[in-house]
Amino acid sequence: MGKRTTQQARGKGSMTFRVRPKAYIYRISYPNLNVCGLAKINRLFNSSAHSSPLIEIEISNDTTKNQKNRFIIPAAEGIYEGQEVYIGKRPDNASPKIGDILRIKDINVGAKVFNIELVPGKGGKLMRAGGSSAIISANDNGNVELQIKRRKIKLNENCRAIIGTAAGNGRLIKPLVKAGKHFYIMKAIGRKWHRTSAVKRNAVDHPFGSGRGKRIKSKIAKRNAPPGARVGHIRPRKTGRKKI
Repeated sequence: MGKRTTQQARGKGSMTFRVRPKAYIYRISYPNLNVCGLAKINRLFNSSAHSSPLIEIEISNDTTKNQKNRFIIPAAEGIYEGQEVYIGKRPDNASPKIGDILRIKDINVGAKVFNIELVPGKGGKLMRAGGSSAIISANDNGNVELQIKRRKIKLNENCRAIIGTAAGNGRLIKPLVKAGKHFYIMKAIGRKWHRTSAVKRNAVDHPFGSGRGKRIKSKIAKRNAPPGARVGHIRPRKTGRKKI
Protein backbone atom coordinates (compact mmCIF):
# COMPACT_ATOMS: atom_id res chain seq x y z
CA MET A 1 0.00 0.00 0.00
CA GLY A 2 1.27 3.41 -0.88
CA LYS A 3 1.94 6.32 1.40
CA ARG A 4 1.09 9.99 1.09
CA THR A 5 4.04 12.13 0.07
CA THR A 6 4.88 15.20 2.17
CA GLN A 7 3.15 17.54 -0.30
CA GLN A 8 -0.01 15.42 -0.18
CA ALA A 9 0.01 15.26 3.62
CA ARG A 10 0.36 19.02 3.93
CA GLY A 11 -2.38 19.59 1.37
CA LYS A 12 -4.78 17.28 3.20
CA GLY A 13 -4.27 19.14 6.47
CA SER A 14 -3.65 17.63 9.91
CA MET A 15 -2.38 18.55 13.36
CA THR A 16 1.15 17.75 12.19
CA PHE A 17 1.09 20.54 9.60
CA ARG A 18 -0.82 23.34 11.25
CA VAL A 19 0.03 26.96 11.99
CA ARG A 20 -0.89 28.51 15.32
CA PRO A 21 -4.40 30.00 14.86
CA LYS A 22 -3.63 32.99 17.09
CA ALA A 23 -0.91 34.11 14.69
CA TYR A 24 -3.52 35.20 12.11
CA ILE A 25 -6.06 36.98 14.32
CA TYR A 26 -5.42 40.37 12.71
CA ARG A 27 -7.02 41.14 9.35
CA ILE A 28 -5.34 43.81 7.24
CA SER A 29 -7.84 46.01 5.40
CA TYR A 30 -8.65 49.52 4.23
CA PRO A 31 -11.87 51.45 5.01
CA ASN A 32 -14.55 51.94 2.35
CA LEU A 33 -13.58 53.76 -0.83
CA ASN A 34 -15.71 56.79 0.03
CA VAL A 35 -14.03 57.34 3.42
CA CYS A 36 -11.67 60.31 3.60
CA GLY A 37 -10.40 62.75 6.18
CA LEU A 38 -8.21 62.85 9.25
CA ALA A 39 -7.37 59.68 11.18
CA LYS A 40 -5.26 58.83 14.21
CA ILE A 41 -2.90 55.93 14.96
CA ASN A 42 -4.30 54.31 18.10
CA ARG A 43 -1.62 51.68 18.70
CA LEU A 44 1.50 50.18 17.21
CA PHE A 45 2.01 46.45 17.84
CA ASN A 46 3.69 43.29 16.58
CA SER A 47 2.07 40.24 14.98
CA SER A 48 3.53 36.72 14.77
CA ALA A 49 2.19 36.29 11.25
CA HIS A 50 3.66 39.49 9.79
CA SER A 51 7.23 40.60 9.23
CA SER A 52 6.23 44.25 9.58
CA PRO A 53 4.67 45.78 12.73
CA LEU A 54 0.98 46.67 12.45
CA ILE A 55 -0.96 49.80 13.40
CA GLU A 56 -4.59 50.30 14.33
CA ILE A 57 -6.07 53.47 12.85
CA GLU A 58 -9.24 55.18 14.02
CA ILE A 59 -11.08 57.63 11.77
CA SER A 60 -11.25 60.93 13.69
CA ASN A 61 -14.67 62.10 12.43
CA ASP A 62 -16.40 59.01 13.86
CA THR A 63 -18.48 60.07 16.88
CA THR A 64 -20.09 56.67 17.60
CA LYS A 65 -16.74 54.86 18.17
CA ASN A 66 -17.97 52.10 15.89
CA GLN A 67 -15.51 49.22 15.57
CA LYS A 68 -15.99 49.25 11.77
CA ASN A 69 -14.31 52.66 11.61
CA ARG A 70 -11.10 51.15 12.97
CA PHE A 71 -8.85 49.20 10.66
CA ILE A 72 -5.42 47.57 10.75
CA ILE A 73 -2.63 48.07 8.21
CA PRO A 74 1.18 47.57 8.13
CA ALA A 75 3.12 50.39 9.74
CA ALA A 76 5.16 52.83 7.70
CA GLU A 77 8.77 53.40 8.68
CA GLY A 78 9.09 56.45 10.95
CA ILE A 79 5.53 56.69 12.32
CA TYR A 80 4.53 56.64 16.02
CA GLU A 81 1.50 56.13 18.25
CA GLY A 82 -0.80 59.14 18.40
CA GLN A 83 0.32 60.45 15.00
CA GLU A 84 -2.36 61.85 12.71
CA VAL A 85 -2.53 60.62 9.13
CA TYR A 86 -4.85 61.54 6.29
CA ILE A 87 -7.05 59.27 4.20
CA GLY A 88 -7.35 60.73 0.72
CA LYS A 89 -5.93 64.02 -0.57
CA ARG A 90 -5.05 66.62 2.04
CA PRO A 91 -6.90 69.99 1.99
CA ASP A 92 -5.55 72.69 -0.37
CA ASN A 93 -3.60 69.98 -2.24
CA ALA A 94 -0.94 69.92 0.46
CA SER A 95 1.87 67.40 0.00
CA PRO A 96 1.09 63.98 1.50
CA LYS A 97 3.11 62.79 4.49
CA ILE A 98 4.49 59.37 5.38
CA GLY A 99 1.64 57.14 6.52
CA ASP A 100 -1.09 58.84 4.44
CA ILE A 101 -3.45 56.59 2.47
CA LEU A 102 -4.19 57.79 -1.08
CA ARG A 103 -5.41 56.59 -4.43
CA ILE A 104 -2.35 55.96 -6.56
CA LYS A 105 -3.54 58.49 -9.16
CA ASP A 106 -3.08 61.23 -6.54
CA ILE A 107 0.50 60.23 -5.69
CA ASN A 108 3.40 62.00 -7.39
CA VAL A 109 5.66 60.10 -9.77
CA GLY A 110 8.79 58.89 -8.00
CA ALA A 111 7.13 58.45 -4.60
CA LYS A 112 7.57 55.21 -2.62
CA VAL A 113 4.40 53.33 -1.63
CA PHE A 114 3.46 50.01 -0.01
CA ASN A 115 0.38 47.93 0.93
CA ILE A 116 -0.98 48.41 -2.59
CA GLU A 117 -4.42 47.26 -3.74
CA LEU A 118 -4.76 45.13 -6.86
CA VAL A 119 -8.49 45.94 -7.17
CA PRO A 120 -10.02 49.16 -5.75
CA GLY A 121 -11.72 48.46 -2.42
CA LYS A 122 -10.31 44.94 -1.95
CA GLY A 123 -7.54 45.88 0.50
CA GLY A 124 -3.76 45.94 0.23
CA LYS A 125 -2.17 42.87 -1.38
CA LEU A 126 1.25 43.99 -2.64
CA MET A 127 4.37 45.19 -0.78
CA ARG A 128 3.32 44.28 2.76
CA ALA A 129 6.54 42.64 4.03
CA GLY A 130 8.87 44.58 6.27
CA GLY A 131 11.12 46.98 4.34
CA SER A 132 9.33 46.57 1.01
CA SER A 133 8.08 49.35 -1.26
CA ALA A 134 7.29 50.17 -4.88
CA ILE A 135 7.88 53.36 -6.89
CA ILE A 136 5.25 55.24 -8.89
CA SER A 137 6.82 55.44 -12.36
CA ALA A 138 4.03 56.73 -14.67
CA ASN A 139 0.41 57.89 -14.65
CA ASP A 140 -1.67 57.99 -17.84
CA ASN A 141 -4.94 56.80 -19.42
CA GLY A 142 -6.57 55.68 -16.19
CA ASN A 143 -3.71 53.34 -15.29
CA VAL A 144 -0.76 53.92 -13.01
CA GLU A 145 2.54 52.13 -13.59
CA LEU A 146 4.52 50.93 -10.58
CA GLN A 147 8.08 49.68 -10.57
CA ILE A 148 8.79 46.77 -8.24
CA LYS A 149 12.51 46.05 -8.31
CA ARG A 150 13.16 45.11 -11.97
CA ARG A 151 9.61 44.63 -13.16
CA LYS A 152 6.74 47.01 -13.85
CA ILE A 153 3.00 46.52 -13.39
CA LYS A 154 -0.04 48.63 -14.29
CA LEU A 155 -2.97 49.05 -11.91
CA ASN A 156 -6.27 50.90 -11.84
CA GLU A 157 -5.77 54.52 -10.83
CA ASN A 158 -8.29 54.18 -7.97
CA CYS A 159 -6.29 51.51 -6.14
CA ARG A 160 -5.03 52.77 -2.79
CA ALA A 161 -1.58 52.64 -1.21
CA ILE A 162 0.33 54.04 1.77
CA ILE A 163 3.06 56.65 1.37
CA GLY A 164 6.49 55.48 2.51
CA THR A 165 8.23 52.15 3.14
CA ALA A 166 6.93 49.28 5.27
CA ALA A 167 8.57 49.23 8.72
CA GLY A 168 10.81 46.36 9.81
CA ASN A 169 13.54 46.80 7.23
CA GLY A 170 16.39 45.65 9.49
CA ARG A 171 14.90 42.32 10.52
CA LEU A 172 17.35 40.33 8.37
CA ILE A 173 20.49 42.17 9.48
CA LYS A 174 20.89 40.33 12.80
CA PRO A 175 22.15 36.77 12.19
CA LEU A 176 20.11 33.80 13.42
CA VAL A 177 23.31 32.12 14.76
CA LYS A 178 21.69 28.72 15.37
CA ALA A 179 19.23 26.49 13.55
CA GLY A 180 16.83 26.27 16.51
CA LYS A 181 15.93 29.95 16.23
CA HIS A 182 15.18 29.54 12.53
CA PHE A 183 13.00 26.52 13.32
CA TYR A 184 10.75 28.48 15.69
CA ILE A 185 10.48 31.40 13.27
CA MET A 186 9.27 29.10 10.48
CA LYS A 187 6.94 27.26 12.84
CA ALA A 188 5.23 30.52 13.81
CA ILE A 189 4.22 31.18 10.19
CA GLY A 190 3.33 27.58 9.32
CA ARG A 191 6.27 26.85 7.02
CA LYS A 192 7.96 23.47 6.73
CA TRP A 193 11.63 23.74 7.60
CA HIS A 194 14.16 22.58 6.79
CA ARG A 195 13.67 21.56 3.18
CA THR A 196 15.14 18.20 2.17
CA SER A 197 16.22 17.73 -1.44
CA ALA A 198 13.87 15.43 -3.34
CA VAL A 199 16.60 13.05 -4.54
CA LYS A 200 17.76 12.48 -0.94
CA ARG A 201 14.38 11.11 0.20
CA ASN A 202 13.08 7.58 0.19
CA ALA A 203 11.30 6.33 -2.91
CA VAL A 204 8.00 6.18 -1.01
CA ASP A 205 8.22 9.87 -0.07
CA HIS A 206 8.89 11.40 -3.47
CA PRO A 207 8.96 10.38 -7.14
CA PHE A 208 12.62 11.45 -7.27
CA GLY A 209 13.49 9.53 -4.07
CA SER A 210 15.83 6.58 -3.34
CA GLY A 211 19.58 6.37 -3.48
CA ARG A 212 19.57 4.28 -6.63
CA GLY A 213 20.44 5.85 -9.92
CA LYS A 214 22.38 8.93 -8.98
CA ARG A 215 22.33 9.95 -12.63
CA ILE A 216 19.33 12.23 -12.27
CA LYS A 217 17.13 12.46 -15.33
CA SER A 218 14.49 15.05 -16.04
CA LYS A 219 10.94 13.94 -15.39
CA ILE A 220 7.84 15.05 -17.27
CA ALA A 221 4.75 14.81 -15.07
CA LYS A 222 1.24 14.37 -16.41
CA ARG A 223 -0.87 17.51 -16.60
CA ASN A 224 -3.61 15.88 -14.53
CA ALA A 225 -1.21 14.38 -11.97
CA PRO A 226 -2.37 14.71 -8.34
CA PRO A 227 -0.55 16.97 -5.86
CA GLY A 228 2.67 15.30 -4.80
CA ALA A 229 3.09 13.44 -8.07
CA ARG A 230 3.21 16.58 -10.18
CA VAL A 231 6.93 17.16 -9.92
CA GLY A 232 9.63 17.98 -12.44
CA HIS A 233 8.62 19.46 -15.77
CA ILE A 234 4.98 19.99 -16.73
CA ARG A 235 4.02 18.02 -19.80
CA PRO A 236 4.17 20.23 -22.93
CA ARG A 237 1.15 20.59 -25.19
CA LYS A 238 3.18 19.66 -28.25
CA THR A 239 6.36 17.66 -28.70
CA GLY A 240 8.90 17.38 -31.46
CA ARG A 241 10.25 19.94 -33.85
CA LYS A 242 8.05 22.92 -34.65
CA LYS A 243 6.91 22.82 -38.26
CA ILE A 244 7.00 26.07 -40.20
